[in-house]
Amino acid sequence: MMFIASLAILIFMTFAGVSEAIAPDQLVIVVNNKVPESLRLARYYMKKRNVPQQNIIQIDTSQQEQIDREEYEKQIAAPIRSFLEENDPEGSRFKCIILMYGVPLRIAPPRLSIAERALVMELKLRIAELKEKIKTSGGKDQHAVTILKERLSSTEKELLKATKTLYGASVDSEIALVMEKEYTLEGWLPNRYFIGFLGNKTDNMPNKVIPVSRLDGPSEETVYRIIDDSIQTEKTGLIGTAYFDARWPDKGDKNLSSYQFYDRLIHNAAHRVKISKKMPVVLDEKEKLLQPGEAPDAALYCGWYSLGKYVDAFTWVKGAVGFHIASSECTTLKSRTSTVWCKIMLEKGVAATLGPVAEPYLQAFPPPDIFFGCLLDGQSLIDCYTLSAPFWSWQMVLIGDPLYRPFKHR
Repeated sequence: MMFIASLAILIFMTFAGVSEAIAPDQLVIVVNNKVPESLRLARYYMKKRNVPQQNIIQIDTSQQEQIDREEYEKQIAAPIRSFLEENDPEGSRFKCIILMYGVPLRIAPPRLSIAERALVMELKLRIAELKEKIKTSGGKDQHAVTILKERLSSTEKELLKATKTLYGASVDSEIALVMEKEYTLEGWLPNRYFIGFLGNKTDNMPNKVIPVSRLDGPSEETVYRIIDDSIQTEKTGLIGTAYFDARWPDKGDKNLSSYQFYDRLIHNAAHRVKISKKMPVVLDEKEKLLQPGEAPDAALYCGWYSLGKYVDAFTWVKGAVGFHIASSECTTLKSRTSTVWCKIMLEKGVAATLGPVAEPYLQAFPPPDIFFGCLLDGQSLIDCYTLSAPFWSWQMVLIGDPLYRPFKHR
């Protein structure tokens, strides 16, 4: 990650010089036939962006946000794979898959067998016993306590593996590997396009990758607005203020915890926008989040950490892009009672955001200095996400028009 931060600007310059923007005919649009809004929105987007009518895949799948792994394979992955095998056998034609409103959001971990459930219960009892022993030891024998804690840590890892929690993923992140023949479903897999992996040999790195974006939100009207705002903002340019909500001042220390380092990346992102001179920048270094009324005319945003509870500090300008770093901010886009950041930000007016459908761990979030730096360089939303997202087959989702370039006229 330190490598990323130090060489980001150089890599952006290289990328900007050699890349070509994704063309509309390189998009594949996936709609759910069981949701009428899905096809309507797809037709609208395809007309607006001049996407060929034959670049559409119509699937029949669940109307719910969560889907079982087996249903995902049969109802979503299989028809998309068949379409790509027939229409792009060499894997060179299509550069991005768009999942439309109505396509499920997340894949549930597989159901456990009776034997697997029994093992989970056994491990939970063992963990409870170890915790009780540590508690009653009173710290008298430090060596014995250390051994107990090591056993507890090892057993907790066994439990995580036994529950198969790490087999869950976002539909989007899994679909990115739909043409990869075989790969492990446990945990994440490295993204070969991620800047931090360039030039490094990384195990289990899939080769057949198609980046994925989602045109989705709390309502059909929200998605129409996202499409229209993105196209209109490309013409005028994104105008407003960039807000970066760090938790601590960056004192330049060399030895940083993972949280301190990610906080530094937020500082770095603010610096990237500032030196670009494209818009005013507000960098908040207080541990308390930005509060209501403190972030007017927000065009760019990155901050943390309010878990599943949006803070209404912002008035969003047309075409705004931003994301909040917390563990559950895209668990739903439809629940009326939910206050997760992705859902509420879309309701309030952002054009693009990203977030996880389940616990992703901090290192799975795109480094904000890379993501926003790429946008400033005039690249498309999907290119910036693909360069900055570390993993596939994991929890992250990108919501927005993949062709959107808020700084197209740089």
